[in-house]
Amino acid sequence: MTDVRPAAAEPRWLTAAEMSTWLTITQFMMLLPTALDRQLRDDAGLTHAHYRILAMLSAEDDGSMRMTQLARKTGTTTTRLSHAVSALEERGWVRRRACATDKRGLVAGLTAEGHEFLREAAPGHLAEVRRLVFDHLTEDDVARLGEITAKLLPALTD
Repeated sequence: MTDVRPAAAEPRWLTAAEMSTWLTITQFMMLLPTALDRQLRDDAGLTHAHYRILAMLSAEDDGSMRMTQLARKTGTTTTRLSHAVSALEERGWVRRRACATDKRGLVAGLTAEGHEFLREAAPGHLAEVRRLVFDHLTEDDVARLGEITAKLLPALTD
């Protein structure tokens, strides 16, 4: 029998400049979370993923968010988020409750203790973020980085 599959289209290879940029981006994406995790574990006793959950909740007017929305915003699955929120609940920093508008849904809310913990942990974390990222950039660089990441983010959240 003869193979009648159409020939595969030639991939759009990266240019030399694109490849160089891509390799730099991927190295940065691999190293930054590890460095942030190390600082938070050493100074505050929690992971960057857990810190990010607390920070996301604190950014909300009422300190709470539906679990499904929080999973999307943190880029994780609802199962992983549920485990993380359980760990934060055990420490008294987050409390889950039924959603007022949809009893099937759950809302995670930052407790007063969680807010206080975040207030204490934030200075060290922000100093590390500045040391690793912003101290190396001009104001124009920061603006351009914000513009570029804002262009790229929608492709990851669709």
